[in-house]
Amino acid sequence: MTSESIISIFLGIGLAASVGFRVFLPLFALSLASYTGVWELNESWQWIGSFAAVVALGVATLVEIFGYFIPLVDNLLDSFAVPLAAIAGTAVMVSTVADLDPVVTWSLAIIAGGGTATAIKGAGATGRLASTATTGGLANPIVSTVETGTAVVVATASIFAPVLAVILVIIILVFIFRIYRKLRPKRTD
Repeated sequence: MTSESIISIFLGIGLAASVGFRVFLPLFALSLASYTGVWELNESWQWIGSFAAVVALGVATLVEIFGYFIPLVDNLLDSFAVPLAAIAGTAVMVSTVADLDPVVTWSLAIIAGGGTATAIKGAGATGRLASTATTGGLANPIVSTVETGTAVVVATASIFAPVLAVILVIIILVFIFRIYRKLRPKRTD
């Protein structure tokens, strides 16, 4: 495995984690990076770097971001975004991984890409439901701002510093795991 392959895996994992916060933002970032020549995509995924894809994903990103600031619409978006996150996380991973056997690429994409995106999106959707239940949705714009900011930071780090992005992903997953452990019901024997 070459260093280019490892860096491409780190890029994919970082973008997949970012998908867990906003589905379209990391896809837009990847599209923009490919369009401007910052990052080269696999041959069959180069369409993501087209001008049409940049515009379409840019519009989808703006609609998604603003949609999360509307109470009740944000929870509706989460119901669609959880399965979309798995697909988008897998797609960004498979589109960025370089020089690996297709079986390894797709296995990594499904497990690391789709799994990471789904875990983060699922935790975010649960957090938003808790925010809606406890504050009547008043705190949801704050939650949305934090999620969008995190998606921007992780996506940017993924493209320009993939190793840093993986470190951020590990920190995010540890944070989610710790919160989950504190919130889950205690077992009574």
